[in-house]
Amino acid sequence: MALTLGYAIVEFVSGWWFGSLALVSDAGHMASDAAALGLAWFAAWLSRRPAGSKHSFGLARAEVIAAFLNGLALLIVVVLITVEAIKRLTHPGTDVQGLGVMVVAFFGLLLNLAVAFVLTRGEASLNKHAALLHVLGDLLGSFAAVLAGAVIHFTGWKPIDPILSLAIAVLILLSTLHLLREALHVLMEGVPRYLRLDEVGRTLAQLPEVRDVHDLHIWNISSGQIALSAHIRVDRLDGWPLLLSQARRTLHERFGIEHVTLQPELAGAGEGGTQSVIQLVRRR
Repeated sequence: MALTLGYAIVEFVSGWWFGSLALVSDAGHMASDAAALGLAWFAAWLSRRPAGSKHSFGLARAEVIAAFLNGLALLIVVVLITVEAIKRLTHPGTDVQGLGVMVVAFFGLLLNLAVAFVLTRGEASLNKHAALLHVLGDLLGSFAAVLAGAVIHFTGWKPIDPILSLAIAVLILLSTLHLLREALHVLMEGVPRYLRLDEVGRTLAQLPEVRDVHDLHIWNISSGQIALSAHIRVDRLDGWPLLLSQARRTLHERFGIEHVTLQPELAGAGEGGTQSVIQLVRRR
């Protein structure tokens, strides 16, 4: 975060001094990534607070809210870059020092390569993978700024600067829309995208002694923290402790689901009651 934010300030000042919108827009991208890392750190700290009487799951979802707020901030960055780029395309005249832009962006490119190298070391995780994608976006932005500086320095064609700025804005927009979609999916308690509700249901229904599964719900408490609840209909209850242990182990090993709540029901008892919001998953 310190490296990214520090060089974002360098790029912003240099972009303003050299008159390069591409450099300023890349600085905005790097600053937004630093802000995302800062929000993620704060949310991670907040999510470690224990559960209480008001928040029975704790504050783990704070990281999702932080991601959503960061996505909204990124949309503002995209709008500002786009407006300024269109203004420069329609009213050219700003003097851009291509050589200075090229040198500053090149060092930014090296810094992003160093950060990417750090992120690829150590234990792999979903959060680290997401951070690496952000850095790769910064790499593209820095490369675009280097290209803009080179074109202006060697050919004097200034429209390349706002054109590449628009390209950077599109890059930020695409990643932001994906981020907002994922955050909203978690906030709406949707099924994690890499899981299929029917497949999980069939897996539970195929366990020994299980007649069928209903009222099956799977959702993210936060990114990477999955919860599941379901009703399991069985012929007898004396084997429930063993079945519960087997079900939890299967859900953990096959689907990575840790937080599991299963309720046993005797077959034939209450079958005419309210059905689940999903169709009954019967054992095959």
